[in-house]
Amino acid sequence: MWPTQKTLWQLQMPPRMHPIAWFGISAMTGFGLILLAGSSCRGEAPASQPTEETAEKVVLTGKDLSAWREPHGDWATVGKAEMDANERKRLAVAPGEGVIYNGPNGRTTNLLSVWEHGDVIAHIEFMVPEGSNSGVYFQGRYEIQVFDSWGVAHPKYSDCGGIYQRWGPQGGFEGHGPRVNASREPGQWQTFDVIFRAPRFDESGHKIENALFIKVIHNGVLVHENVEVTGPTRAATFEDEKPVGPLMLQGDHGPVAYRNISLKPTRLP
Repeated sequence: MWPTQKTLWQLQMPPRMHPIAWFGISAMTGFGLILLAGSSCRGEAPASQPTEETAEKVVLTGKDLSAWREPHGDWATVGKAEMDANERKRLAVAPGEGVIYNGPNGRTTNLLSVWEHGDVIAHIEFMVPEGSNSGVYFQGRYEIQVFDSWGVAHPKYSDCGGIYQRWGPQGGFEGHGPRVNASREPGQWQTFDVIFRAPRFDESGHKIENALFIKVIHNGVLVHENVEVTGPTRAATFEDEKPVGPLMLQGDHGPVAYRNISLKPTRLP
């Protein structure tokens, strides 16, 4: 967390300024406007209640898995998760609440939120042990990669913080590596703070604008800015595109834990 007096959505955008320009100015200040992510923050709402129009934040991690669609597979709520000191490729957990992890085997079903988002400001905290892999899919379609990329000199789309590639008959295309490798050592908690603009559609349902990652901040470092995604990335839950969709956590690629996941609905021009 960063000590701030105001969250991103509490600040008012200057008149007639395009949101991308405004967010660009915000990022130049060190992204000191990062949203607050603890479950004790004021203005929160149950995950099943808000709509896209709400001004409240949706918190997806807490006492149980009620914010997530069934089936949950081996996903479970715990109080603590850390890299196992004796088996560095596994997680060790302790009972409690506030943290979710993908079970003792580290491979289970993907997890999709009950609540669906359009334009959103997201805060996500995650942790992987040595060599592990997961991903966060906005609208269940567009992935920000989670990976143990500690020490990688020249990160690619497949490294932590990358926007994963799409897939077609000729193989992979359109992946975007992070500008810099902001990864921490395996076993340490890390953060993503993301401003995401959903794709736009005309009255007939035809897509007229692509999905856009306005900002992706990894551990306080800007790694993407104004990156368009022309369609769902590889291993997405859905191959089509919609105005809204669930957040998806990839659970079948290796051990991973998440905490303090919060989504702030917004509306961008």
